[in-house]
Amino acid sequence: MPVTDIVRDSAGGAATLLLIWASVSDVRARRIPNLCVLALLLVFIPWAMAGDTSRVVSALEAAAIALAATFLLYLFKVFGAGDSKLFTACALFAGLGYLPFLALVTVLSGGVIALASLALRPQRAFVMFTMRGKGDYGRGVPYGVAVALGALIVIWGNLGGFLDPYGYGGPTPVTSHSISKALSIPRGRP
Repeated sequence: MPVTDIVRDSAGGAATLLLIWASVSDVRARRIPNLCVLALLLVFIPWAMAGDTSRVVSALEAAAIALAATFLLYLFKVFGAGDSKLFTACALFAGLGYLPFLALVTVLSGGVIALASLALRPQRAFVMFTMRGKGDYGRGVPYGVAVALGALIVIWGNLGGFLDPYGYGGPTPVTSHSISKALSIPRGRP
């Protein structure tokens, strides 16, 4: 097994432990520790260095998009600040190619968690329905669990090679550089 695979698998394992920590903390206290997000950012460094360097640009672009989108969701009180930071850190591992998949899995699993929460506590569902969602009956949905689930699927799908965000089986990630390179016209021809 090449050293780069060992480093990426180790980083994936460390990220898994950190995402479990974030999930447990979010379920228990509805809070994702900043230390957990910071550690996830630090785990990304060996992950990125062991892979193709073009993926670093893709990862930074994905994180910038994720930060902008989740900050807006935070402003509209859809997402918590910890959820926003966690999703942005997970977007680094996803890159541009996996970012839509990460978002889709996060939204779908968040919806399932919300429905399960309401089904397990029907009195809460009734009160929230009659107050048209304006009440503060109990604690909200632990959306960090949904983010962690999406990130785990992306990380291990990437490592296992069973996720293909581009649909053609190619190893090249989509970046702004690869798009501009693909659209460039070769020089030297009349």
